[in-house]
Amino acid sequence: MADLLRTAVPPVAVIDIGSNSIRLVIYDSADRAALPIFNEKVLCGLGRDLDRTGELPEEAVVQSISTICRFVGLAEHMGAEWIDMLGTAAVREAKNGPEFVDAVEAACGRRMRVLTGEQEAEYSALGLLSGTPDADGILGDLGGGSVELVNVRKAAIGEQTTLPLGPIRFGKKELGNPSKATDKVDEALKTVPWLSEGKGRTFYAVGGAWRSVARLHMIRTDYPMHIIHHYSIPYGKAVEFLEFVSHLSVDTLSKVKGISKRRVDTLAYAGMLLHRILLQVKPNRVMLSAYGLREGSLYARLTPEQQQEDPLLSACRRTALPRYANAVTGDRLNEWLAPAFPDSSPAEARLRHAACLMADIGRGEHPDYRAEHALMRVMRLPFVGTEHNERAFMALAVAARHSQPSDDVAAMATVKLLLDEDSMARARAIGLGIRLAYTLSGGVSDVLDCFVLRRIDEGLVLEVKDGEGDNLFGEVVERRLNTLAKAMNCPASVRRVTT
Repeated sequence: MADLLRTAVPPVAVIDIGSNSIRLVIYDSADRAALPIFNEKVLCGLGRDLDRTGELPEEAVVQSISTICRFVGLAEHMGAEWIDMLGTAAVREAKNGPEFVDAVEAACGRRMRVLTGEQEAEYSALGLLSGTPDADGILGDLGGGSVELVNVRKAAIGEQTTLPLGPIRFGKKELGNPSKATDKVDEALKTVPWLSEGKGRTFYAVGGAWRSVARLHMIRTDYPMHIIHHYSIPYGKAVEFLEFVSHLSVDTLSKVKGISKRRVDTLAYAGMLLHRILLQVKPNRVMLSAYGLREGSLYARLTPEQQQEDPLLSACRRTALPRYANAVTGDRLNEWLAPAFPDSSPAEARLRHAACLMADIGRGEHPDYRAEHALMRVMRLPFVGTEHNERAFMALAVAARHSQPSDDVAAMATVKLLLDEDSMARARAIGLGIRLAYTLSGGVSDVLDCFVLRRIDEGLVLEVKDGEGDNLFGEVVERRLNTLAKAMNCPASVRRVTT
């Protein structure tokens, strides 16, 4: 049913015309939780030799026009409601950039928007806020021709700048030995005095080259998850690692499994650039964001009300929809559970809400594998607005809704790495609370309304409405109530109440 509902919403497309590559991403919708359904990149090299000639190379122009026309055709055939074509550094700086834009628009019949440096930085920041609504720190978005830097203050966009420090600005000797480029990088960074305002905050790294650097760190540290979005490295460890990366040869990097061969030529330079930026900013950590300019284009089109939606909860609502009439919704389930967890922090309450929205995600699996399937799926779902430890918390809660996942399940090793014992216990308690709700009601909203679960000084109390819920309370319910109370380190009791 979820898939049938989603097909009624038309997809949208963004074509990012960069200095090195052109990428098409088609999203399943233009709402707050849009998911990529098609993603393709072609290396056209529009910005190659731009600093030397001042123009886009003729062969790159021909290849780019052909690529863009193909991308437009694909998006149209897939039913895209709108197609946003965005030109960035190379197109706006080249002397023949306007002619290129005219040729593209004539060939494909679509308008291209050439972003200014300020607009490019703003879209990158909007993309960050789309995936990290509470962002507070310095954003850096590294593309082929430039790096955009933005001061994001508690989800508000502040100072911004664009610097010509993308890899295509440097020759093979400098890319092969990035130390030769440090003086140019440092001189450019000196023109951005507000970078020091990022001290003690977060540095958000965006862009394919920096994602590859982060993946190399994951490989080196044997990190058990392969999700780049919100991967975090403390400042000291990041500086040490980036210093190491900046001295790696192309030959060495090409032998690392898991690193794109297309990135090895620029990986050491990307590491050096991030290293020099961090020395200026001195953040408390580096956090990777998979959301950037393209997602910023989508976010800018949302209404203010849509922008205020929580992207995690929006994605969770679309993940597991009710399959029958009068089924209890995740929102209602969360309301019902809330009185049982009165001491929850706002952050934990949000995760509980997300777990309730995904509570039925494993229902269609074999009973022996529901907990394992739910754990693995939530750990890997492509939603944003959550850090890795929060993802593990939600996954464990949803899994515990069915049963306690065995330590033999591979994902449990990751959960134990990301969560302490107290967090694991609270996640399990939420899952046991969800399980109790389904045992009481069979997942039917009207039946759940016959019961109230609350935590008071005396312990965990299940209130049963006289004349409504009496015949629905039995041995299994009592056992699961006691199991939940034990997980919460308190006694349980049942009270009949008159309505």
